[in-house]
Amino acid sequence: MENGTILLLGATGTIGRATLEELRRRDYRVVAPVRDPHVVSEDPGVTFWRSGLEDVFGEKKIDGIVSCVASRTGLDAWDVDYSINSQVLKAAVAADVKHFVLLSAICVQKPRLSFQHAKLAFEAELQVAPLTWSIVRPTAYFKSLSGQIDRLRKGKAYLLFGDGALTSCKPISNRDVAEFLVRGLSEPEMQNRILPVGGPGPALTPREQGELLFEALHLPPRFRTVPVGLMRVVGGGLAPLAFVSQTLREKRELARIGTYYATESMLVWDPILRRYDPDATPEYGSDRLADHFKRLASLSESDLRGAHAVF
Repeated sequence: MENGTILLLGATGTIGRATLEELRRRDYRVVAPVRDPHVVSEDPGVTFWRSGLEDVFGEKKIDGIVSCVASRTGLDAWDVDYSINSQVLKAAVAADVKHFVLLSAICVQKPRLSFQHAKLAFEAELQVAPLTWSIVRPTAYFKSLSGQIDRLRKGKAYLLFGDGALTSCKPISNRDVAEFLVRGLSEPEMQNRILPVGGPGPALTPREQGELLFEALHLPPRFRTVPVGLMRVVGGGLAPLAFVSQTLREKRELARIGTYYATESMLVWDPILRRYDPDATPEYGSDRLADHFKRLASLSESDLRGAHAVF
């Protein structure tokens, strides 16, 4: 028995693809807006929509929305994370859609960057909209922690900021995030709530992540330290020039994003104790980072990071 029709935003991204699979596994019909005319599906339960988003609600009965749409670099987040979601929400309310599940990010707890403020602006709109909502804030994804595998294969050292223990996270897989998102459509205890979520197991520091990757590649650990101050110097040095060049503004923002991820943990923030709390960060799923690294090392799984090089 099919559960209804879901509008899935961001269906061609890495999390979006996993969410599409999970929706179909649970017998939802899916309408997925895409720009690429070559994207096709042989699944009769999936419709790739190439007309304007405003046309979807006029031609399809949409029961719920899952949004995985996000800026790939963080530089155009107001156009993507905010504007696209906001436009869809307005159309959804007019069409009497009942549910909206949003994929956000745990880093919005301490917003310092433009993309974080864009995400928070839409979160605020969603929370006051006249429908049922869930806001999912995952910790770090497996794919965002896999970027150094080619360096190690070439015999290079694993790069660490500081001593490699400045931050930590509970990594979560695409599949586990997707399952968690889709549950928000049907489980009342997940609705009208902000839901931070990490993967199973203890929080891992970057050094511990590197050790797992070396182990997966059967290589002796070798680390190289990069001073955190270097990123700050780059960002600060570009600041005066950012007023005269769009390119330099973007480079400065990328440096600021890099500094943020090098110095802030992806865990639940305790505003009273002023610290990140791994014990308060919920764990979900069964996929573990060590197993993901082993699959990458054996070439049985590709590292589909797309343009998420910054993250």
